[in-house]
Amino acid sequence: MINRPHRLSARFVATVQEPGRYGDGRGSGGLSLLVKRTVRGHLTKSWAQRIQVDGRARNLGLGTWPHVSLADARQKCALNIVARGRSELVTGRTRAVPTFAQAAEVVMAIHATGWKHGSNTAADWRLTLRNHALPALGTRPVNRISTADVMAILAPIWNDKRVTARKVRQRIGAVMRWAVVQGYREDNPAGEAIGAALPKQVVRTRHFAALPYGKVAGAIVTVRGSGAPLSTVLAFEFLVLTASRSAEVRGARWVEMDLAEREWRIPALRMKTHREHRVPLSTRALAVLDEAKAGADRSELVFPSRTGRPLDRAALSRLARQLGIGAVPHGFRSSFRDWAAECSDAPREVCELALAHVNTNAIEAAYRRTDLFERRRVLMEQWAAFLTGTAVS
Repeated sequence: MINRPHRLSARFVATVQEPGRYGDGRGSGGLSLLVKRTVRGHLTKSWAQRIQVDGRARNLGLGTWPHVSLADARQKCALNIVARGRSELVTGRTRAVPTFAQAAEVVMAIHATGWKHGSNTAADWRLTLRNHALPALGTRPVNRISTADVMAILAPIWNDKRVTARKVRQRIGAVMRWAVVQGYREDNPAGEAIGAALPKQVVRTRHFAALPYGKVAGAIVTVRGSGAPLSTVLAFEFLVLTASRSAEVRGARWVEMDLAEREWRIPALRMKTHREHRVPLSTRALAVLDEAKAGADRSELVFPSRTGRPLDRAALSRLARQLGIGAVPHGFRSSFRDWAAECSDAPREVCELALAHVNTNAIEAAYRRTDLFERRRVLMEQWAAFLTGTAVS
């Protein structure tokens, strides 16, 4: 049985061979990939969108792959939703102006084409709107929403839930800007006026909980002896050894690993920077992968959960909390950076590239065309030797 993804990816679309219908997940506008075999045994892949027409479900063809890419199919879905909404307005089958809830669905479908694969963005949008905007605005036509209505939603949470409040304002604003573009209203009630009316938020910088680098090896030993599922234990150690982000490790696939060349190529669609990142694999990191391979059950994932799906986003942080380690997974990147600055002779740019940090200096970035991979390989081998108490050969 093939592992069906929660949301389609360009790689999955290109490599899937098993006939069937593969949906693009919630918030996709009804997009699915239909894989069939012809009578001569040839494999065909086509796109379809499930929509409601006059109360009945219909499948709308969107073309065949690879002539129509995944990104193109998602864009067509979003445009069809907008076009269908206009058609219903003209024929009088719905109210002349969409409600906030209806407009929000259209906006999310449009924005989803640019959201990072595997991210929690769609769920986060729905959660914030459901909890804070939809109870008051959901059934209101978008042209009947005032600044006072938005203020009534934001004021109670503006200081107590600062991050959530900013997200709610931004997402209401996105829906209202769409309504402006569509000609349903002339202003954005979540715009500048409400920004001036709300009190200034004092944003305090909060750093991820991290360990001094001298205690990181002990944390790995603690995790190894915890009795936690092997996949979770190995993912934790691999995360520390590679100084990678949790999402990158939890989503790692064997196809990304080049064990012969001792490198891990993380595709751009899974990177925070939206750029492909090469990670040099130390001898210890390769040993972790060997252990993962021995315990794998033909999964595409390097560190699958017991259900065969990716580890949930809180798996590693939950393990660290239960063991009283005193750090979150992301904090081990900080531990690595401190160690690299104090204990290695690697230049700053090598250390920053090891963390996949983007050079914010546009001039420097324009002239530097190398990712300093071999120098990073030496650095990561030294980090692994530090953690295991071995000498670098």
